[in-house]
Order: sequence, then C-alpha cells, then structure tokens
Amino acid sequence: MAKAYERIADDLRQLIRAGELKPGDRLPAETSLVGQYGKSLPTVRQALALLQAEGLIEKQHGRGTFVRKARKLVQRSNDRHQWEKNRARGSLAERQQTGATERDTGLELDDLVFSAEYRQIPADAEWAAAFGVTEGTTLLERVFHTRYRTETAPFNLTRSYLVHDMIAGNPDLLDATKEPWPGGTQNQLHTVGIEVDRIVERVTARPPTAEEAEELELPPGTAVLVLRKTSFDVEGRVVDIADVTLPGDRTELTFTTQLERW
Repeated sequence: MAKAYERIADDLRQLIRAGELKPGDRLPAETSLVGQYGKSLPTVRQALALLQAEGLIEKQHGRGTFVRKARKLVQRSNDRHQWEKNRARGSLAERQQTGATERDTGLELDDLVFSAEYRQIPADAEWAAAFGVTEGTTLLERVFHTRYRTETAPFNLTRSYLVHDMIAGNPDLLDATKEPWPGGTQNQLHTVGIEVDRIVERVTARPPTAEEAEELELPPGTAVLVLRKTSFDVEGRVVDIADVTLPGDRTELTFTTQLERW
C-alpha cells in the first residue's frame, strides 16, 4: 500500500502531467496542502521532495514551489567537428551566420547570452603529460558560459586549454573580448597555421559537485556528463583540450559512425 506522501505526490504528479498544473505555475503553499490532504507538514514536504527529485517541480527561494519549466534541449552530435572544420577557412560573413551552439540548440545568435574568461596558468604534471610539453609550460585557460536568454542556467560548463606559445602569433587569440569568435576554435587555430586532423572525445558520468549543481540548476539526483575533447593537428600534436560538463537532464549526445563497405 502506498504511503501517505506517495499518494500526495502521485496526485500532484497527475495534475502536472494532465496539464492542470502547467510549467511555471506555482503550487499551493505547504500549509494549504496540509489542509487539503489532511496530513502533517513533514508528510507534505516528503511528497514535494519526491517530485523535486523527479525534476517535476522546483523551489525558488522566497517565492515558493513551481512546476518546473522544460529547459532547452542541447543535441550534440560528433559530425559537428567536420562541420566546424568546413567553416574554419570560410569568410567572416559565412562564419558569423551561425555557430556550434546555435547548431546544437536550433536557436539564433540573438537568443544567446555568452561570456568568456581567460587566464594564463603553468601546466602541472597532469596537463604537461596531456599536451606532451614540459611541466611549467604556459597554458591559456578559457572558461565559456553560454545560456538561452530566457533561462538562467548555462547549457554547460566549458574549460578549454591551449598552449600559449602555440597561438601567441595572433594576439587576438589571447583576448577574451574577441569572444564569441566566429568559426570557433578551429578557425582560431587556422589563423596561426594549425589544421585540426582528428578529435578524440571521452564521455563519463558522475554526480555533480555542489558548485556544478548550483550553477547548472540541476534537480536533486541528476547526474552530469563529463566530456573531454582532445584535438590533434596534422603533425600529431595536441593543440586543444576542452573539459565540458553537461547537465544530464537536458543533453542528448548522438554518435554516428560511418562503416567502410566490404
């Protein structure tokens, strides 16, 4: 037999799924729900916690509990890399038409809010091994946040790393105010004579840190996907490493592999 809090949660869940409680609607106050269901406040809070863990509702500090609005889905496929490379040598006008985020979300440039932060850091042992450089080599760390203008959480958390001396020939590549860069990283590398030959992506899943959960506005119990993207040039050098933390509740990864025919 279902427990009292489960029955309350089931009733509210049905109202949400039937559309009687719509995304953005505020649920009755907890005290009202206590009177409506004739149960204790802890029981009502258990029911709400269950719905919050399912991602159906969200608590907004000082405002109440609301039916959670669906976030913009990001559909990321591995053919994006060839798409980016095809555009890397294109004209500025062509590259300004659309970017990878617009491609992944179906949004327009004006729909997006973008920020970038740059800093130079010395490569520790782990990063030196990843890039095949000596420890202490200067890296450029770039932190990117992009969000839908109507939402408050970014699509993902991205940290990208480049070897400073490899790109220093173009001072614009060291300037965060030049972002968002039309054509992305592959065009940036092209401006200093680097052609990307292959990209290796490794995807893992884990619980988010407290900071990630807060910044990505994740429902309780939601995992993150962690994608490490390593780009190699035609000489076999590692030229870019990006760590992308993706919210598991609104990210879809698609991998298509064309097989050689017999």
